[in-house]
Amino acid sequence: TLYILTAIATINLASCSERTRDFDACGQIEATEVLVSAEANGRIVSLQLTEGDKLTAGQEIGAIDSVQTYLQKKELLRKKSNAQTKLVDIDRQLASQYAHLKNLRTDYERYKALEAKDAATQKQVDDLLSQIAVAEREISAKKQTYEQNNAGIREEIALYDIQIAEKNDQLNKCRIVAPTHGTVLTKLAEEGELVTAGKSLFKLADMEQVYVRAYLTTAQLADIKLGDSAQVTIEDGTDNPRQYNGQLVWIADEAEFTPKNIQTKDERADLVYAAKIALQNDGYLKLGMYAYVLFNKQ
Repeated sequence: TLYILTAIATINLASCSERTRDFDACGQIEATEVLVSAEANGRIVSLQLTEGDKLTAGQEIGAIDSVQTYLQKKELLRKKSNAQTKLVDIDRQLASQYAHLKNLRTDYERYKALEAKDAATQKQVDDLLSQIAVAEREISAKKQTYEQNNAGIREEIALYDIQIAEKNDQLNKCRIVAPTHGTVLTKLAEEGELVTAGKSLFKLADMEQVYVRAYLTTAQLADIKLGDSAQVTIEDGTDNPRQYNGQLVWIADEAEFTPKNIQTKDERADLVYAAKIALQNDGYLKLGMYAYVLFNKQ
């Protein structure tokens, strides 16, 4: 029995050593994660999601109590409506004055014609001209007053519009919406909880496009560039691990010390550059899986 166990251990060690000789870098499967937080203060009245749910961008999955904000908006709408009733229809208000002025001008033209025929006096013509001037000044003064009043009311209405827009924004922030598509990794709040703006609600990750975070030595960078393709082998514990085609999409600008839990092709390397190799997830890739990367060098 001891001989058999020793033989199995030797075979496994040889297999691992054989695999480790055939990679340029290795790391773990990661994804772009988004931590979604509350944007309003209040009690969560609904939060319809569970870990593992797939969400689409803009999908509404919950709400925070918004009754007070809604009532404040209704109050502002009533105030705006009341202010609008105070606006003056200037032409309608001055309609009688315009009609009077028109009559005066008609009389003036008639008396001026009569004067030419010595059927009216110069005084009658002058009196009408004076009345016309007075009527025009009165109309101008009233029109200016009405316009100033209307301008003040419109400023008041504009202020209400701003306040209503603020309430609409607050109401929108009471809606809990997925900012992007992805899978729910962790649910951090429940219905009935009292939350404040900034409180984390759930964590979302794009599991369709994942990547391997690996580390490259300075020597390797001489032969590798952005856009290079790579073969990624997943450490899934089977004799025939899955393999994926990946692409190098990012290399860090600055070097860092080799993380203790990361292997590199050159174990003696102290400084390495973080890199990301993008993979298309077929549903089998999970966060944290170990992966070996072998670049397809030209």
